[in-house]
Amino acid sequence: MNPLLSRLQPYPFERLRQLHADVTPNPAYKPISLGIGEPRHATPQLIKDALTGSLAGLASYPGTLGEPKLRQTMSDWLARRYGGLKVDMATQILPVNGSREALFALAQTVIDPSQPGATVVCPNPFYQIYEGAALLAGAQPWFAPSEAARNFGIDWAAVPESVWQKTQLLFVCSPGNPTGAVMGLDEWKLLFELSDRYGFVIASDECYSEIYFRDEPPLGGLQAAAQLGRIDFKNLISLTSLSKRSNVPGLRSGFVAGDAALIKSFLLYRTYHGSAMSPIVQTASIAAWADEAHVVDNRAQYREKFAQVTPLLAGVMDVALPDAGFYLWAAIPEVFKGSDTAFSRELLALYNVVVLPGSYLARDAQGVNPGAGRIRMALVAETAECVEAAQRIVQFIQSKVH
Repeated sequence: MNPLLSRLQPYPFERLRQLHADVTPNPAYKPISLGIGEPRHATPQLIKDALTGSLAGLASYPGTLGEPKLRQTMSDWLARRYGGLKVDMATQILPVNGSREALFALAQTVIDPSQPGATVVCPNPFYQIYEGAALLAGAQPWFAPSEAARNFGIDWAAVPESVWQKTQLLFVCSPGNPTGAVMGLDEWKLLFELSDRYGFVIASDECYSEIYFRDEPPLGGLQAAAQLGRIDFKNLISLTSLSKRSNVPGLRSGFVAGDAALIKSFLLYRTYHGSAMSPIVQTASIAAWADEAHVVDNRAQYREKFAQVTPLLAGVMDVALPDAGFYLWAAIPEVFKGSDTAFSRELLALYNVVVLPGSYLARDAQGVNPGAGRIRMALVAETAECVEAAQRIVQFIQSKVH
C-alpha cells in the first residue's frame, strides 16, 4: 500500500460522527443539521431538462479537454462575471468533475516530491482536501492562520521566508470556507509578488464566489491578475464549480482556468487519470453557466435567511454576517470555556441541532488552532428551518448563561 495514505487524517464529518456517537438527541425536537455544507435549494429545472434531454451522449466517450461549446460557455461566463475578463477557451480552460477532484489532482500535477522539503501552504482553518492533496503528492503542508482581527484574513507577510523558499503550491480560498472572508487586490498583489520571487503555483478555490451579501461581487483571482497586468495568469489556476452556484452538488461539474502552461500539464495528467466529464454533464453544464437568473434567485434566498438568522445569533454569541459563502463562523460564549466540541455535543443532546466544531476544520500550527472555540453553521436548509435552529441555539446559550 502507498505509505502516504497513513498520513491522512479523519475527515471532519467522520470526527463529528464519532463525537456524537454516544449522544442521544432530545426527541422533543425534530433533528436539524447545520453541519454539512451541502446545498439544499432546489436544482433549477433548466439544468434537469438539459440533463435528461442529452442522454444520447451516453453512447460516446468524452474527451478530457471537453467540448468546445462547453469551454466557450465557461469563457463567456468569466467575461460576464469578471468585467470583460479574457480567458482563451482553447488553452486556458479545462472542465473538471467538481472542484474537489481538481484541487486534489492539481497538487499531483504541480508537486515535485524529489525536491527537499517540498511544501504546500494552506489557510487555517481549511478545506481538508488541501492537506490530503499535499500529503499524497509527497509534500508537507504548512498552515497559515486566519485572524479574527483581519476579518478572518491571513497575514501572508508573516509566513517565514524559509517556508516560501520550499513552497511549490499555495492554496487560497476566497470567499473562504468556513470564514466567508474575501481577498482584496492588495492581498493578491502580495501573493503574486511572492509567487514571482519563489516560483510557486497559486491554486485559487472560488467555489463560493456567487453567494455574497454586498452589492459588489467578490474579486476573483484571475480578475485580480488582469487588473494588475498579469494577463497571462502566470502560475495561477482558478477553480470554480456549479455545486453551490447552481445547487447541483451531485452533478460534479466545474472548471479550472489560468496559466496556459499549467493547463497543458494538467490536461496531460487528467488524460491518464481518466477524469473526462460525461457528455450529458457537459450539456447540463452549458445550460447552467449560460443562465444567470437562477443564480440571482439562489443568492436572494441566502440573503433572506442570513438576514433573519444572523441577528438572532448575534444577540447571544460573537457572530456577524460574512462577506460571502453560506456559513456562519461563530465564537462560542465564554461559559463553554473554549470547548467547541462540548458545545456541539450538548446542543445536539438538548436541542437536536448539529453544528460542526471549528477545531475540526483547522490544525494546531504555530502554537494555535484558529478554529478552536468556534463553530461552523451551514445555512443550507430552507429559511424556516434555519431560523428554528437559530432560535434553539439562542435558548441553549441562554440556559447556560443565566
